[in-house]
Amino acid sequence: MSPLLENEYTPTLFRVTIAQLLSGVESSDTMKSVVLLNGRPILQDVEVPVLSDGDVLIEMKRCGLCGTDLEKIGGHYTASQPILGHEPAGVVAESRSEIVNKGERVFAHHHVPCYKCYYCTHGSPTMCSDYRRTNIYPGGFSEFFRVPAFNVNGGGILTVPPSVSYAQATFIEPLATVLRAQRRASLKEGESVYIVGAGPMGQLHMMAAKSSGAGLVIMSDLAPARLDFALKMGADSAIQAGPGSETEVVRLTGGRGADLSIVATGSPKAVASALRSTRRGGRVLLFGVPFKGSIMEYDLSDLLNNELSIIPSNAAVEEDTKEALRFITSGRIDVSPLVSKEYSLDQFEEAVRDSMNGNVIKALIVGRE
Repeated sequence: MSPLLENEYTPTLFRVTIAQLLSGVESSDTMKSVVLLNGRPILQDVEVPVLSDGDVLIEMKRCGLCGTDLEKIGGHYTASQPILGHEPAGVVAESRSEIVNKGERVFAHHHVPCYKCYYCTHGSPTMCSDYRRTNIYPGGFSEFFRVPAFNVNGGGILTVPPSVSYAQATFIEPLATVLRAQRRASLKEGESVYIVGAGPMGQLHMMAAKSSGAGLVIMSDLAPARLDFALKMGADSAIQAGPGSETEVVRLTGGRGADLSIVATGSPKAVASALRSTRRGGRVLLFGVPFKGSIMEYDLSDLLNNELSIIPSNAAVEEDTKEALRFITSGRIDVSPLVSKEYSLDQFEEAVRDSMNGNVIKALIVGRE
């Protein structure tokens, strides 16, 4: 059972009409938008955002429902603004930018760094103070959303070629985070990889590792259906998470343990399990975001004695989104099978429930048709 389900949170979707949601909006045109209000996802009729110089308005066609969205709904994610929907693709409805044209099919990145500060110039662009300050408004689960000029000018909008569907384009951001993470972990050809968590991000990690020439790729999860799906998608082995999983990983890797273990879930128990499943001198990539205040029980002497490297990776920047788009466009990674079901904005509550219950691999929200 996932941590979100353990707290017995049941999402409730309300419809209300608010005359003015966004400051500075004076338009009389309204649209549907799912936003967080008092910790709850609310479907509202809100005013279409008004653009300032350099801004772009995008009509959302598809937007992926991410685990981060679920954590925000559950009140567990506080690393960024409480804005829902950051995997959107759509068409430019209006542009006040000289570099983006009306009618273009696009992906929009919600966070963009400044590329000038100490963090940006020293290899840590996702730590830039501007990175999480920027966002799309009022969020990706809206019929229209505004991309601020800062994001536009920083390369946050990518043109999507006709060969790539809007559904496929929603994977640009999540795949970008995976590619950046595996680059930070220095994944090498032929290495054994153990992925803890077979949700959509775990599946992307498996596909990316395979495309980069990884050797044996093992996945674990609590849900048998996700393990079956992982095998169909190309995993070499899929094991039930829990007691005995670490022993099985060691057995499958010739008694050593994995060269690289990837934790694609926020569970502290999963992190500890990954550490115990990694060979001496190996690496553990922390990818899933633990709930704030999480504590892990692990003997730190083992960390030093086994010379394990722990490598966290958080989010992605524009070089990564461009690479992800190239992977999708070329077919190097086929993301289409990951989409389990599409939902309208009115069905957002159902999409959240299905995702939290593990009934789908990836849910997409559909905008206006």
